[in-house]
Amino acid sequence: MKKLLVILVALVAVVPAFAQYYPDGRPIPPRLRNGYNAQRTDNRYYHNVYYGLRLGFGVSTVNSDAESLNSNKSKTGINVGAVVGVQLTPTAPLYFETGLYYNEKGGKSENSNGKFTYNLGYLEVPLLVKYKYYANRDFSIEPFAGGYLACGVSGKIKDYNNRAAYSSFSSNEDAFNRFDGGIRVGCGLGWQNLYMEASYDIGLANIGKDSFDDTHNGCFNLTFGVNF
Repeated sequence: MKKLLVILVALVAVVPAFAQYYPDGRPIPPRLRNGYNAQRTDNRYYHNVYYGLRLGFGVSTVNSDAESLNSNKSKTGINVGAVVGVQLTPTAPLYFETGLYYNEKGGKSENSNGKFTYNLGYLEVPLLVKYKYYANRDFSIEPFAGGYLACGVSGKIKDYNNRAAYSSFSSNEDAFNRFDGGIRVGCGLGWQNLYMEASYDIGLANIGKDSFDDTHNGCFNLTFGVNF
């Protein structure tokens, strides 16, 4: 009995290493593996790159040690972009995904200095590692983790008490630095070519101009799209 258990444990550990997957994440049935390996270069079988279009919205805040930049209310903005994913290994549905987004972040604040709205528009490049698990032929669960890099390109800071507005990325000491970067984690769901995902951005870069006060973005994103 002990020998049988040892053999079973060994099989459980070894068999997944020999499992084969289509590049889109679906496991290859054993009866089709020889044909698949013989025709990998045929486009009917082998697609190790995918492309996608994305559109969604985010709920964001600016968290700062400086009262003038800290938002105590969230702000909603849009995100829109395109992505490309490349399979990292032919033996598992593991992908590297990047692309280009326009993402609106920011926040709202009411404090002793007055009432403010921070609108921060970024061009963002995601840098993600994604695993595609297929529950069946059409439905996939796709957890991912990685980071993002961003550059501020638009936005206004509105000062309601003084009825003034100025660029979010101006030279004003109460404005923001253009560069942002941080961690992105989330999970996507795919059904045939349709796709949706939820993710959260944890800003690591200090986007405030005062090096003594830490100021960071935080944003929850819900995004929809299609993959090709």
